[in-house]
Amino acid sequence: MRTRERLFTIVLGAALTALLAPTAGAAPIPVAHAAGDAPDFGPNVKIFDPSMSSSDIQSQLDGIFNQQQGNEFGGERYAVLFKPGTYSNDVNVGYYTQVLGLGQNPDDVTINGAVHVQDQGGGALVNFWRGAENLAVNPSGGTDTWAVSQASPMRRVDIHGDLQLSDSGYSSGGFLADANVTGQVRSGSQQQWLSRNTSWGSWDGGNWNMVFVGARNAPAQSFPNPPETTVDQTPVVREKPFLYIDGSGNYQVFVPGVRTNSAGTSWGGGSAPGSSLSIDKFSIVKPGDTADTINGALAAGQNLLFTPGVYHLGSEIHVTRPDTVVLGLGLATLTPDNGNAAMTVDDVNGVEIAGLLFDAGSNGSQQLLNVGPSGSSADHGGDPTTLSDVFFRVGGAGVGKVNQALVVNSNNVITDDMWVWRADHGDGVGWYDNTANNGVVVDGNNVTAYGLAVEHFQQYQVIWNGNGGRTYFFQNEMPYDVPDQGAWRGDGNGYAAYKVADNVTDHQAWGLGSYCYFSTNPSVVADRAFEAPNTQGVSFHDLVTVSLGGTGTINNIINDAGGAVNGGNTVADLTDYP
Repeated sequence: MRTRERLFTIVLGAALTALLAPTAGAAPIPVAHAAGDAPDFGPNVKIFDPSMSSSDIQSQLDGIFNQQQGNEFGGERYAVLFKPGTYSNDVNVGYYTQVLGLGQNPDDVTINGAVHVQDQGGGALVNFWRGAENLAVNPSGGTDTWAVSQASPMRRVDIHGDLQLSDSGYSSGGFLADANVTGQVRSGSQQQWLSRNTSWGSWDGGNWNMVFVGARNAPAQSFPNPPETTVDQTPVVREKPFLYIDGSGNYQVFVPGVRTNSAGTSWGGGSAPGSSLSIDKFSIVKPGDTADTINGALAAGQNLLFTPGVYHLGSEIHVTRPDTVVLGLGLATLTPDNGNAAMTVDDVNGVEIAGLLFDAGSNGSQQLLNVGPSGSSADHGGDPTTLSDVFFRVGGAGVGKVNQALVVNSNNVITDDMWVWRADHGDGVGWYDNTANNGVVVDGNNVTAYGLAVEHFQQYQVIWNGNGGRTYFFQNEMPYDVPDQGAWRGDGNGYAAYKVADNVTDHQAWGLGSYCYFSTNPSVVADRAFEAPNTQGVSFHDLVTVSLGGTGTINNIINDAGGAVNGGNTVADLTDYP
């Protein structure tokens, strides 16, 4: 090469390097990946290959679990990814840890051993914020254990054996979806549970509120004895997007299609319906990226893949493009710092938000997530926006304040496994500290919720203003820390957990539970747990109220119907209303 050509090549290379290097405030630039090369997901994504020794894999798994076992409010986040193949390992899943298979189908990744959650001393009532997806398990001893409470989904798994949903103590709420268990599922001490689009050999047990939707071989409808609610088909759902490696070694994100009137898994007959997006279509977001850089990636037409970590946002992330995928790994956590929302979504088709924890900041926000601006009116029935494993927290990790955690203005939105929690323990917790009026406000029409848990908010936990709403499983605890009756008055004594607005003419709900534990002042009373217009198009099925330990009173289940719960009668139920 002549000197002039060599000099030109050096200068051009330097210019290209400078052009492609991200600068402060600039959007991350997508980089093409060679087949078989893993994208840079950062240090807290561990990728295992079947060629690695089991002992090396086990050592890393044990190191993560030992750190995360008691790390309930810590800032560390992890995703553990298994490439297609067979492994012999014990995968014990701690806080903020997500275990994912990278096959296109669950049985492409097989774990001989366990993928499990156990009691961590004193039961599993605080086994939150973890998950397992897209893999098969051959459990040692024939039984896998998933003893969890809220925000701990198990999805798209194939358990070759039995599955136990509790351990030695109480568990309090869980979610199993798009999953198969060849043997028996035993609920044990689980207090409430939703199984959606599942299949199994048999089901055993049931406590306050066990709900089955589109579950093959589910128990027959029997509420309240035992308290099992069975809906034969899932009316409309879109499964959660997931990361996988294709046959050429390329990383892809699979985006499932919408299913209607379905039962059983999406993958039982082979590959599930849907489409794939190359990882090159995603901006891989890492802790330290700002809202400006993230919005720059969205403006450039990119989807978002949040790697594990806590993201402090000085302004909102704004999703404007139809069919944008926003996928979190390892319970990636978004915290607004300046009283802003963490994320807003325009009134567009088919946005997928999945695997994120929205954590309220100390400066107070009006909302954490807003889906559609006020007045949204477009029909998205053919391509609905879906929120899968999207969780909200106010306090616990520190003082947090918000008016309404989630507001849904768009029509046809599907929520699939949500825990919306005003913290009752941890740091920054108190009636005048982690202040929050409402957990969920639904203004859109034809919104469908599967597995909705909303707890401890200071006014109505859920306000449903839109028509055509459908809820399949609702779990609630009223605020523990009400100082006195005067501090907690709606239209009478206290606020209902779930309020359907007076002007609504079409709303249906199945399998709903609301509990009270007024530990600060046991004399506090709630007039009712549920509030709705008594009209032909509004109906509730299989409701239960509980006074935990007899600490506090709920006088009625819904409106003025149903028995009271208090120190003398701790459980009440109602099959149908009206």
